[in-house]
Amino acid sequence: MKQPEKFQLRTETQEGRCIVYVSGELDLEVATQMRAAMAPLVELKDRELSLNLRDLKYIDSTGIGILVSVLKARHANQAPFTVEAIPPTIRKLFDMTGITPFITKQNQEQ
Repeated sequence: MKQPEKFQLRTETQEGRCIVYVSGELDLEVATQMRAAMAPLVELKDRELSLNLRDLKYIDSTGIGILVSVLKARHANQAPFTVEAIPPTIRKLFDMTGITPFITKQNQEQ
C-alpha cells in the first residue's frame, strides 16, 4: 500500500517577496495546517506572496479551495499573489477548474 507523501511547508523571505514552498500532498487531512500557516502571510500587504509548488505531488478540491481563499484575501488587500513552478499534473487541474489565469504571474502583469 502506498504511503501518502508527507506534507511540508517552508517559507523564505526575500526583499519584497515571501515564498512558500509546498511539498507532498495538499488535501483535506492537512487543510487546517495549511490555513494556519497561510493566515499571517495573507495579511502581509507590503510584499508579494508566492507559492512554489515544484514539489507538490497531489492537491484535492480542499487544497484548491485554500488557494482560491488566499487569492481572494490578497485581492481584497490589493496585495500580489502568485503560484509558481506548478507541476504539469497540477496545472492540468488548475486549468480544468479555471483558476490558472488568476494565480499565474504572466496574467497578473497584463
